[in-house]
Formats: sequence, structure tokens, C-alpha cells
Amino acid sequence: MATSELSCEVSEENCERREAFWAEWKDLTLSTRPEEGCSLHEEDTQRHETYHQQGQCQVLVQRSPWLVMRMGILGRGLQEYQLPYQRVLPLPIFTPAKMGATKEEREDTPIQLQELLALETALGGQCVDRQEVAEITKQLPPVVPVSKPGALHRSLSRSMSQEAQRG
Repeated sequence: MATSELSCEVSEENCERREAFWAEWKDLTLSTRPEEGCSLHEEDTQRHETYHQQGQCQVLVQRSPWLVMRMGILGRGLQEYQLPYQRVLPLPIFTPAKMGATKEEREDTPIQLQELLALETALGGQCVDRQEVAEITKQLPPVVPVSKPGALHRSLSRSMSQEAQRG
């Protein structure tokens, strides 16, 4: 599969305002892929000849920093997609409380966290399916120590060769 890529780089500098901007992205990707449903396979058993031909297509993908992606097969038109923009997590993981703020000045707890806290309080800090470690280790098969590193390999190779002789 052959692939060609075209990258773009943009930079601006405003010395008066002491500002600078720089961006780089993969703009265009052209790749050759096998075309689905477009193959030919012939076989001549008398002459012991086979012939196989696979159709190919050129796939074009164009990206932009404005979160627009165009993709399609070259010569058949491109489909445009608007990519979703999400820069931060939907729920902040940790936001420190303002130091010295009273309880009334602090922000309310998010609804998702309130539901989790209510569930933990209802369970009382106990896991419903909790098992002791001894109970879990009882269910495991016993550990057999190996005296020599090669002993286990030999026993496995014998059993495998016996299995092969059986058919």
C-alpha cells in the first residue's frame, strides 16, 4: 500500500504586541488500497495455472485545523465531516476549594459526584461481593514447584510427541 502525505505549517509573529502563533498539521493523505468487490481469480487445473487480479483505488483524506475532515475515493467526490471539539474533560477531576472561603462561598458539588457520594454512604463503605483472601486462594489450583528448569520442558515435549503419535 503506497501512501503520500502533505503537511502544512503556518507561523505568524507580531513583534509590536509580542505575540506569536505556530501550527503544523497533516493536510492531505493519498493512499492506494485494494478495492472491495473488485477482484478476479481464475484457476486452470489441467494446465496448473492460476491468475489473480485485484482492483485498486486511491483514497484521499484531507484534514484542517478547523476540525473539518474530507475523505473519499479520488475521482468520485469527497464526503465532508465536522469533527467534535472537546478540549477539556466534561467533569473536572479535582478543583481545589478557595483557601479561607466559608462554606456558603464555596461552589456546589457537581451532580455526578453527589450521586457517587450518596451511593458510597448507602453502602457504608462495604463492598457487597467482598471475599477474604483465603477464600479466593482456595479456588485457585495448587502451585507445584519445579525442581529443575528443564524438567517441565521435557515432560511437555514427551506428552506432545505422544499426542502426535495418537493422531
